[in-house]
Amino acid sequence: MYEGFERFEVQTSDPEVRIVGRRGGKGPGLLLVHGNPLTHVTWHKIAPRLAEHYTVVATDLRGYGDSSKPRGRPDHSNYTFQRMGLDQVEVMEHFGFKEFFLVGHDRGARTAFRMALNHPDRVRKFASIDIVPTHHVWTAFPRGWALHSYHWMFMAQPYDFPERLLSSNLEYYMKKKLEKHMHGQGGLEPEAVAEYIRCCTPEQIHGVCEDYRAAATIDFEMDTKDFEAGNRIRCPVLVLWGAKSHVEQHFKPREVWPQYAANIAGFEALPAGHYPQEQAPEETYRALSDFLRA
Repeated sequence: MYEGFERFEVQTSDPEVRIVGRRGGKGPGLLLVHGNPLTHVTWHKIAPRLAEHYTVVATDLRGYGDSSKPRGRPDHSNYTFQRMGLDQVEVMEHFGFKEFFLVGHDRGARTAFRMALNHPDRVRKFASIDIVPTHHVWTAFPRGWALHSYHWMFMAQPYDFPERLLSSNLEYYMKKKLEKHMHGQGGLEPEAVAEYIRCCTPEQIHGVCEDYRAAATIDFEMDTKDFEAGNRIRCPVLVLWGAKSHVEQHFKPREVWPQYAANIAGFEALPAGHYPQEQAPEETYRALSDFLRA
């Protein structure tokens, strides 16, 4: 995986956090940000092709993969999408990119959403994969989605209740979580799954829980304030999701996203479950390439 890419570690402005990832290719900067319970490995089927035209930077979010996993603060402020997004801005600046293209999946798309909102001078275009904005999730809260995505509420419970339960059998948890989101589509390579399981340590589980705690508290407060003020993402946005994913089943992305982004370049449901970049790499690559080149 990632032949021709170099591994990196970048120290952020948070002394407790170094971001790990892979960089390859030449051209404009393109940042790829993964979701939960994944790592930068999730882009392995499309990153080499994108690197033919861009300098691709694929990172592990703080709390995930091989990046640092600091202990969460009492208010969870060191795991907000705003803080995680600032890490990523600093990584791109480290490599000389004041402006860059941005693609995010799942939690990475939520981090990227906040980056596009907070750093409009940095993000040239933003492609979101398989989410609707966090504020809408918490306010719409469909019953079917809540049953499917129980982990949003479970992982947001106070320390260390979810950590203790999940860490008792990490491999079982990871396999069940990954399978749940495949929706019968398959598509995850054994080598990638093995990497996700390797990275799923008690320290990562704590980081992930802090991510979800922040999303239910500080992130929601920030999102609500921006939404009520009419603040929307201004750069071009491409909205992608899996045709068999929870986004398709429980939300209406074509109706929801224009409430949060002023310049929607396109919508597309891809032939996949929750992991289009792994389950439908050709279609995902084509959609991203067309958007980024336009």
